[in-house]
Amino acid sequence: MKIKTNKQILWINFLLILILTSCGKKQHDFDATGSFEATEVIVSSEGNGRILALDLAEGQELWEGEHVGVIDSVQLYLSKLQLMKNISSVESNRPNISAQVAATREQLLKQQTERTRIENLLKAQAATQKQLDDVNSSIAVLERQLAAQLSTLNNSFSSLTAQSSALEIQIAQIEDMLSKCIVRSPITGTVLAKYAEAGELAVVGKPLFKVADLQHVYLRAYFTSDQLSTIKLGQPVKVFADFGGNNRREYQGTITWISDKSEFTPKSIQTKNDRANLVYATKISIENDGFVKIGMYGEVVIN
Repeated sequence: MKIKTNKQILWINFLLILILTSCGKKQHDFDATGSFEATEVIVSSEGNGRILALDLAEGQELWEGEHVGVIDSVQLYLSKLQLMKNISSVESNRPNISAQVAATREQLLKQQTERTRIENLLKAQAATQKQLDDVNSSIAVLERQLAAQLSTLNNSFSSLTAQSSALEIQIAQIEDMLSKCIVRSPITGTVLAKYAEAGELAVVGKPLFKVADLQHVYLRAYFTSDQLSTIKLGQPVKVFADFGGNNRREYQGTITWISDKSEFTPKSIQTKNDRANLVYATKISIENDGFVKIGMYGEVVIN
């Protein structure tokens, strides 16, 4: 009876060793590890003025292009109105070329008709050559006057057109500045941090909030040079998100980026070959179901 008990104890110890060994292997059954990251954008002010509204909160979901705030733009709007008045003033001074040369054209037409009449009389010997010369001289003077008037009026018209165009460009610049006084989300994502509040003064470049696309996250993992021959861009791999203890979730990942330069192994990162000093960073994208958070530990298994 005693021998049988010893054998049972030996078998139990043996099974325990197998279980512990298998568990130990399972814990390290990965090709690389890393941490999850996301595309983060720090939205800064593009205008100067007091923040009239900034309606967002940390954790809020935003759509791309969604209006979330506005910066005071009264002075810009008044400048736009002033420029529009200046354009109206310039346009009112624009010459009506046809009306201003109408009299000279009428005189020229009359002299040309008179020349035709005198030429007919001269053929009938009812007029003199001097009369025809006087009419031709008058026509030449009128033609030079008309050319001078047209040149002056065209130059004035072009100058006013240039002034008007310059003012329109200034208005377009102000309209662009006015549009930048409306704060928008550049991407669809989640607000991670809010740096300003309504009532504060905003200047160009001042951070307002940070938003990240948490729906499409990626694992930044590191592979040794020996593993490079087993991975390529677009390759599907298995990604495990570690939630602590034995709680893990599996995701289908795709290698979207492989660094072309090696670097020393980060202290917080493990690779399959822990003795390797140089590794290559990669990005493995996954579709987040809402459970994966930025900075969470993850593992990669090459299919």
